[in-house]
Amino acid sequence: MFILEVCTCTWPCYIWPREQRAVLYKRLRVPPAINRFTHAWDGQMATQTLKLAPKYSPETKQEKEKRLLVQAEKRAIRKGDVPSKRLPVLRAGVNTVAALVESKKAWQVATAHKVDPSEWAVSLPALCPKTGVPYRVIKRKASLGCLVPRKTGTTVTFPQVNSEEKGALARLLEAIGTNDNDRYDETRSHWGGNIPGPKSVACIAKVKKAKPKKTGPQTGLSGHHYIFCTEK
Repeated sequence: MFILEVCTCTWPCYIWPREQRAVLYKRLRVPPAINRFTHAWDGQMATQTLKLAPKYSPETKQEKEKRLLVQAEKRAIRKGDVPSKRLPVLRAGVNTVAALVESKKAWQVATAHKVDPSEWAVSLPALCPKTGVPYRVIKRKASLGCLVPRKTGTTVTFPQVNSEEKGALARLLEAIGTNDNDRYDETRSHWGGNIPGPKSVACIAKVKKAKPKKTGPQTGLSGHHYIFCTEK
């Protein structure tokens, strides 16, 4: 006698909402304001941005402690605090980025393509073109979080850049304007989703297969004559 053992695997709790959300985005009609986040940059353009961004990462806790220790030593020997110029660093956070965009102090804005809830960043793609600030959508929130540094990041901006890197940034901003800002009027009217599932596709095909087709008007005949068309 053979005993059959069945091993079951239970998915973690965070898997089910993520899968259900992905299905809903495909089945339901997605408004243009949310569907705009699906047009993310390709790998090459995103890589160029991510290579430039680490140079402007904020200081870590160890670097801050070292800087404060140097200031304390100077104060202890009565040299006074030497005013230092504030270095250009990345600024993160939706509220911070929105304030910089409204005051036109942001060079460019990078937004993650999956922001939960989406209401946090849904206004940025409409706000940036009005103020003339280039913006783009990048996949993976973890990629933006590594620049700040955090686990995940929703929005990152460049408030200032060094003079020697303005040429490379200008070429990048030109590509951003061509891909995102110039196509704002085009993408804001495109709805997303509304993709039927496999069961719906099979049901629609079955109905089309069984639906009769008329042969056209015929004279001298009573009733209706149909020809059933079978699709291969």
